[in-house]
Amino acid sequence: KDSNMKVTSSLALVAVFTSRAASSFALPGVSASRSVPAIAKSAGPAFTAPSDVRARLGSVSLNEAAVAVSGGDVSESKSGGLDIGLGVYFFMWYLGNYLYNITNKLALNAAGGKAGFPMTISSMQLGIGSLYGLFLWLAPDARAKPKVTLADLKAMLPVAFCFMGAHSASVFAMGMGAVSFAQIVKAAEPAFAAVIATFVYKKKVSKAKWLCLPIVIGGVILASVKELDFAVSALVAACIANLFAAVRGNENKKLMEADGIRDRIGSVGNQFAITSMMAFILSIPLVALREGSRFGEFVQMAKTTPALWNNMVLSALWFYGYNECSTMTLKKTSAVTQSVANTAKRVIVIVGVALVLGESLSPLKLIGCGIGIGGVFLYSIIDSLVKPKED
Repeated sequence: KDSNMKVTSSLALVAVFTSRAASSFALPGVSASRSVPAIAKSAGPAFTAPSDVRARLGSVSLNEAAVAVSGGDVSESKSGGLDIGLGVYFFMWYLGNYLYNITNKLALNAAGGKAGFPMTISSMQLGIGSLYGLFLWLAPDARAKPKVTLADLKAMLPVAFCFMGAHSASVFAMGMGAVSFAQIVKAAEPAFAAVIATFVYKKKVSKAKWLCLPIVIGGVILASVKELDFAVSALVAACIANLFAAVRGNENKKLMEADGIRDRIGSVGNQFAITSMMAFILSIPLVALREGSRFGEFVQMAKTTPALWNNMVLSALWFYGYNECSTMTLKKTSAVTQSVANTAKRVIVIVGVALVLGESLSPLKLIGCGIGIGGVFLYSIIDSLVKPKED
């Protein structure tokens, strides 16, 4: 209990910082040339979220929430037949993903939008998350340190590189176009996963799943036709993110099959922390190549523009937190539940973020979004639906 309460104290500090920084969401101090009218108009009710979070979490045991941060294997905590811990993980996964997309876009806009610093911001997010992971290792009794070897770290390099690539490309895509559009394209990840699994990793993908892919791709195309903030760079970057994510999934499976590495890492939380730290280090050359000559300008902008610094830090913490919570959630649910949860999350994020940021939601875009995400859901469960029933 003492361990959980100490970890919970760190969460409380983050919550206090979040509430104090919430005023920066409306982008105060950003010059007219860098502000985004659509965001300014819709910044009112949407940014009451931090206080709403505290109100909702007030009715939940803090020890339950601390389990996710401790990074260990979770045990079910039920009250009256309800798994309270699982409910907390779902809530924080959805909320964290939603707020990450908002704060990430606001940080990108505050840094200059399409002409800004997407690679630097994505790298800083990984770095800030890494610092939080280190804090949990150093804090007394917060999280057991991993016992990985140098050989283990070498084995984790492909996973970390793909994690870095997927995150950097995603942030770049959201900086070049609408968040909702980038998310719709990213929903087509199963198409990339099927191709990579078949032609690179020589794994069999069922015919039923292949037949679902035209639905997914068709939905994405339909959603792109009337996209007001369409940019080829956003489309390409989101596709690259899908490619990295598909490879990462396969490499992660190979990694976890290695003898003893799971025990030496110790927990899901430790694995994500190590991956984040390695990804941050791997992202530095990319930042130097793309935006290194302008790094001084970024530092000066971060000093003089509170909206950039605050939203960048907040987006980093939400990104780190929701990824851990999503992992805990997926560990405690069935494959079908995971499919439903992922589908619902994408709908909530795409529609919710578009409304908050004032992005276009034309009927054709919504129809395409519905078809694409519906195709992803069908892809996830089709094998269980067509599987022959045992006598």
